[in-house]
Amino acid sequence: MCPPVTVAEDIAPAPTPRTGPIWVAAFIGLVVCTNIATASWVTMDDEHPASLLLLSSRNRFLVATVPSGISPVTWALIACARIGASAIVCHMLGRAYGDRALRWFWRFLGMPPEQVTKFENAFANAEWAVVPFFVGSNIVWVLSGAAKTTWKRLLPLAAVGLAIRLALLWWLSKQFESEVRSTLKWFDQYQWWILIGSVLIVLLVNVRNFRGK
Repeated sequence: MCPPVTVAEDIAPAPTPRTGPIWVAAFIGLVVCTNIATASWVTMDDEHPASLLLLSSRNRFLVATVPSGISPVTWALIACARIGASAIVCHMLGRAYGDRALRWFWRFLGMPPEQVTKFENAFANAEWAVVPFFVGSNIVWVLSGAAKTTWKRLLPLAAVGLAIRLALLWWLSKQFESEVRSTLKWFDQYQWWILIGSVLIVLLVNVRNFRGK
C-alpha cells in the first residue's frame, strides 16, 4: 500500500520581491503627505492650491481649490499625477505583499475586515466597474495588485474613472462656487482653531489605527 499523503496545514507565503520595502516606504511617504494636507488645508486652499493638491488630491481638496483661481489644466494635471502616484504605489504594494497588504490596510488604516471582504468580493465580481468608480481608493488599487490585474486592463478603466471624476468635481464646484466660497470663508475666520483641531484629530486617528486590535 502507498503511504498516506499528508497536506501541510500552513502554506508559506510567497517570497516578497526585493522592491517590496521600496513600495512600503513610498506608501508611508504618501500617508505623511495626506496627513499634512488634512491638518493644514485650511491655510493652503486659497494661497497654495497646487501645493495642497500635490500633498493630497482627495475630493474635498479638489473642490476647495477650484475657487482659488487655479487653472483647470493645472488643477487636472496635478490631480492626475497625485492620484496616479497613489494608484501605482498601492498596486505595487498589493503585488508585492498580496493578502498581507490587505490586512495592513484594515489594521493600520482603520478599515474593518468586513469592509475589506466586501471590496474583495466586489472587485472579483465587477472589476470593470469598481476601478473607475473607486479610482481614488487606495484599497481598490491594493486589491488590483493582489489580484495581479495587468496594467493593460487597469489603465483604460482608471482613465475613464479619473476623467469623469475630475470633470464632475470641477463642474459641481463651479455650479456651487458661491456656496463653496462661503464655506471656505467661514473656515478662514477660524482657521487657526480648525488647524489645531485638525492636527489633534490626525494624531488621534493615527494613534488609534496603529494601536489596532
